[in-house]
Amino acid sequence: MRKLKVGEWVQVRSKEEILSTLDSKGQLDGMPFMPEMFAFCGKKFQVYKRAHKTCDTVFPIRGRRLDQAVHLDTRCDGSSHGGCQAGCLIFWKLAWLKPHREATLEGRSGVEDDNASEAQSGSRCTEFNVLAQTQSANPNGGEPTYHCQATRLPYATTDLAWWDIRQYFEDYWSGNVGLWQMVCGAVYSRYYALSRAGIGLGRPMQWFYDKFYPLWRGTPFPRKTGTIPEGQPTPAERLDLRPGELVQVKPYAEILKTLNTSNQNRGLYWDAEEVVYCDGTYRVLKSVTKIIDEKTGKMQEMKTPCIVLESAVCQSRYSECRMFCPRSIYAYFREIWLERVETGTSSSEGTEDKLPKTHLMSIETLRSPKSGSRLANRNSKGTV
Repeated sequence: MRKLKVGEWVQVRSKEEILSTLDSKGQLDGMPFMPEMFAFCGKKFQVYKRAHKTCDTVFPIRGRRLDQAVHLDTRCDGSSHGGCQAGCLIFWKLAWLKPHREATLEGRSGVEDDNASEAQSGSRCTEFNVLAQTQSANPNGGEPTYHCQATRLPYATTDLAWWDIRQYFEDYWSGNVGLWQMVCGAVYSRYYALSRAGIGLGRPMQWFYDKFYPLWRGTPFPRKTGTIPEGQPTPAERLDLRPGELVQVKPYAEILKTLNTSNQNRGLYWDAEEVVYCDGTYRVLKSVTKIIDEKTGKMQEMKTPCIVLESAVCQSRYSECRMFCPRSIYAYFREIWLERVETGTSSSEGTEDKLPKTHLMSIETLRSPKSGSRLANRNSKGTV
């Protein structure tokens, strides 16, 4: 299949067709097909992003190249991985999809394509094999080690240097990133590098950025440091937020007062990628209490639940080593970073009208799969 662009329609192949593409470990080119993905077989989706690159959150965070894959409007529900609540955006290899037009013609003619025929002629993998690969038992009787697309990502990808300019051309031509977003990203990357060059320009450049960022419809300088000394306790607030409630993300300056000098609040890292959501109004998607740690494969129980908001995902606007990564990991918020918005209606319609222009641009750019993803604050050290 040719490379797909954002917005194109595809149909997920049948279970039998997909199984025929997998090896005995339930993988294709090292990428696992997870049991949660069977629920999407036969359904039609638009391409959300071309997954020609991604970020590795297993080893030191870095960019990685991926071949023949896209993201659809689909996320993992964790049902076969111990109830993990991360809601990762799923990787779909092109061999697991067919163009919508092709699927329609097949339905009218009643003739299967070559891949479908091959699927009927003996698969090397079964549904049981796919399910069996989701975890490994602990020989000492402890918690199992889980395996999923996120934990196996380094082994299904290859190195991608940030300075490889070909990736940025593909970002644009695939529809992943708009031209203005690319320009802003490039300018910020060089600006930030110069501010850290050790030639005494850091403070004045940060002042200039904060003074004039409205001119390019941006955010305040996104890499400021929290105010609480390392080792001192950080504050907490309990709102008991529920899915569907409206909240407003507090101003950046207020959030900085809740962070230590490592930019953490009780172990949860506040990342530059979250700054774009400050002052915006969003609907609570869910509360997260457990996720799989990609580095270890172990289930990680959170001491304090984190909040995920609709459409609030990592856009990789300020992440120089993985600029414009399309993985769209959910941002995790502490309740102290949010304020409940009192409203007399339960409808989400009109919510976006209340957002600043910057946030409207972000949401239209993302339109994240009714979902979002584990943002850079999930990719950083520290217990949560």
